[in-house]
Amino acid sequence: MGSGQGVIIRPHLTEKTLRLIEQANTLTFIVDRRATKKQIKEEVERMFGVKVEKVNTLITMDGRKKAYVKLSKEYSASDIATRMGMV
Repeated sequence: MGSGQGVIIRPHLTEKTLRLIEQANTLTFIVDRRATKKQIKEEVERMFGVKVEKVNTLITMDGRKKAYVKLSKEYSASDIATRMGMV
């Protein structure tokens, strides 16, 4: 995965992820399975001009990789979600 290839496939939106946006300042994305936490962090920071505090990933039952991206407290996940048209 060189640079230029999309690490982030799409935002992931459910009731749970909306709650995470509001309560934990965390965005959720479906990402490339080969993407590392470091690549996900760099991509989100570059795409949205924010600072990422932490990235957690998991493989879903259907084989996709989901990334929970917690933003630093000076940035608002709901602002980013609104900009992306998620909320």
